[in-house]
Amino acid sequence: MKQPRSRQEPRRMGNSAMVITMLLSLCVLTFIKARYCTTPYPNKPAPLLEVEIDDDYDGSRYKISGPIGEEDFDPSRPTCYNTSKRSERCAAVGDIRVDGNHSKIYISPLDKEWRTKPYARRHDAVAMDDVREFALLPFGASNETVIPPLCTRNHSVPAFLFSSGGFAGNLYHDYTDVLVPLFTSTHHFGGEVQFLLTDIKDWWLDKFTPLFRHLSNYDVIDVDNDQEVHCFPRIVIGSTFHRAMGIDATRSPGGETVADFKRLLRRAFHLKREVASHIKPRLLIISRKSSRRFLNERAMAHAAALAQFDVRIAEPDNHTDMPNFARLVNSADVMMGVHGAGLTNMVFLPSRAVLVQVVPFGGLEWLSRVTFKDPAKDMDVTYMEYNVSLEESSLKNFYPKDHFYLQHPYDVHKKGWDAIKTVYLDKQSVTLNLTKFAHTLEHARSLLP
Repeated sequence: MKQPRSRQEPRRMGNSAMVITMLLSLCVLTFIKARYCTTPYPNKPAPLLEVEIDDDYDGSRYKISGPIGEEDFDPSRPTCYNTSKRSERCAAVGDIRVDGNHSKIYISPLDKEWRTKPYARRHDAVAMDDVREFALLPFGASNETVIPPLCTRNHSVPAFLFSSGGFAGNLYHDYTDVLVPLFTSTHHFGGEVQFLLTDIKDWWLDKFTPLFRHLSNYDVIDVDNDQEVHCFPRIVIGSTFHRAMGIDATRSPGGETVADFKRLLRRAFHLKREVASHIKPRLLIISRKSSRRFLNERAMAHAAALAQFDVRIAEPDNHTDMPNFARLVNSADVMMGVHGAGLTNMVFLPSRAVLVQVVPFGGLEWLSRVTFKDPAKDMDVTYMEYNVSLEESSLKNFYPKDHFYLQHPYDVHKKGWDAIKTVYLDKQSVTLNLTKFAHTLEHARSLLP
């Protein structure tokens, strides 16, 4: 006769099932933690190949020892590598044959084919569309399928290839994208370098020839239209960008600074004044024809004359005689203009001169900072801002006071650069309040040595 099961037996079986379930859950959690979660004390990861530098630099590709853009050839580096988020540099030593007319550079030895655009704005697709691409082709040894052209002109100095395409022609981009990076990358050659210029504009080359003659002992070669095959023992393609119109001396191959660049400009354009003065100071007003004009320019000049300033008004453009205009700027103690490329001429101001940037209405202080305020300090120029109120802006004549563009400029900024440019730069001119203008001039005078 079977004994009746105790009432405790189902309870024991239930407890056992619960224990088994908990153990299974613990195993599953342990597996998940090991597979997907980091430990509190992880092993030190292997070093990444990256450039550990500031926000202007690209930290995604290669770790470079020594100054970025240094000329000494390092075979451990790839032939082409990013020196910043804006710039790429290619360097090679050996048998180098430049067939610029066909945008080809034959190199032996070379590990593989590379392609590059030698303009320091690689993050900007619009600009790079107007920059010629060059193919770096390996030949010799195992690359018997590539037959290089014969040399028609031999050089004993290195070649340096750069572009005046992209946004070059706008004075701000001339210096930010081309000239300052070119100086940083080539000054240490001491003139013993052959410049190869692509995307050439004759007027642009003429404009800056005095500067090129102080960086190279040789005439610039128009590599796109030259029919020669130029042969070199080494080549560098592309300038290194540090920051807008700026140089980081710790990363330039010769330790160059913006002060060195300004000294070179002084020699190239025969600028005589070294330091500004508060005695009978000269005010240079940078005029504009289209957008961001001073609508009461004559009244401004009259007010400045009453304040005992020697006033000059000038409007530079692409065809301005650069040496003469550089000397005019160098004669000024205070330079003033609405935000725009013309303010780039501050590179010619004497030390301790004052730059007054008139910032249009529309929350554009950030733009004024990165373009001219930050670079001014490195150039030993005292910076001031004149912020335009809505009452001084022509926008008040285009839109009602409660319009979205006037009441919420920072929301317009969220729509991107095209919206900012269209609303606050392309369509706006200014009428300065003369009382406010007079106070600005007195403040500028007080800052002069």
